[in-house]
Amino acid sequence: MVEQHRAGILPAQAIAALAENGGISTRRPLDDDQIQPASLDLRLGRHAWRIRASFLPGAGNTVKDRLSELALHKLDLSDGAVLETGGVYLVPLFERLRLPADVSATTNPKSSTGRLDVFTRVIADGARAFDAIPMGYEGPLYLEIAPRTFPILVRAGSRLSQVRFRRGISRLSDLELLNLQQEQRLVDSDAPDVAAGGIAMGVDLAGEAWDGLLGFRAKKHTGVVDLDKRAGLDVEDFWEPLRARGRTSLVLDPDAFYILASREAVHVPPDQAAEMVPFDPLVGEFRVHYAGFFDPGFGHAAAGGSGARAVLEVRSREVPFILEHGQTVGRLVYERMAERPTYLYGSDLGSNYQGQGLKLSKHFRPFAPGL
Repeated sequence: MVEQHRAGILPAQAIAALAENGGISTRRPLDDDQIQPASLDLRLGRHAWRIRASFLPGAGNTVKDRLSELALHKLDLSDGAVLETGGVYLVPLFERLRLPADVSATTNPKSSTGRLDVFTRVIADGARAFDAIPMGYEGPLYLEIAPRTFPILVRAGSRLSQVRFRRGISRLSDLELLNLQQEQRLVDSDAPDVAAGGIAMGVDLAGEAWDGLLGFRAKKHTGVVDLDKRAGLDVEDFWEPLRARGRTSLVLDPDAFYILASREAVHVPPDQAAEMVPFDPLVGEFRVHYAGFFDPGFGHAAAGGSGARAVLEVRSREVPFILEHGQTVGRLVYERMAERPTYLYGSDLGSNYQGQGLKLSKHFRPFAPGL
């Protein structure tokens, strides 16, 4: 009898089974906390290449073959190396895949990576798109890294991205979203805007929840951020706090990087996963870059949360743009899990962003808005 599998995002226990059965292989044993409730953290290998430009290998080509054309120089990550702003780097990952014929994978930056404006994308051999790994793929994975605002210190084993595995169609329809909103209140809104498979999310520029603090604007020409060191940096060495001062709008400076928060608190039930996706780019001259993925249990009361804001990583395009309080900046898409994870985000995992409000990455010390 053929074993039947439920469609959906694979949970932690299925990811562990995939690794045990050879679907995930590594050059270094998996770390104890590497498997998350619905995703697997990916680790940098021992070397990085500074490359001339971003690229996709295309059908029938390997990343290694293209490297010979594009590599400028090689860096040893064994004891750590600084990746400079404005550079593009390519790093082989410790993890390699041999996916079943009915399983695909999607990758995205980890939350802390996005909050530092570090642009990352995973590339697979033969890829025609970034961050998308087709069903049945067998081969290595590489991470493209482009620090945009701060120089970063990384080393072999550093985790900048994560992968989630999917079987079949998992995204909820508009009707399913509306029903789930009524049953479990996915966002704290009595009349959410549900369309195109997602719930609209607005930006909070009232400043009421954080003693008048609206967000943070990144400073230029700062020191280095060590990606493996927590709570070691002073916020105001890297960020300019933005305060309301009686206004509920913000003028985005061209090419500046901002950390803001969603107006709505988010709840991800244990049998669902969620992702923030961009809103229609025609609504304004700005871009919201989302690390994007919310594990099951994010903002869930039983896992130590009672709703949590989504952190927004915002950059204006080539002209200044006024962002207004409540303006829609993205949509929250929910996907069903193939089965409930054995543990949830925030449940004894040392999760950094459970119950978060307006929060910078884990690398910075706590900031007191009133000071």
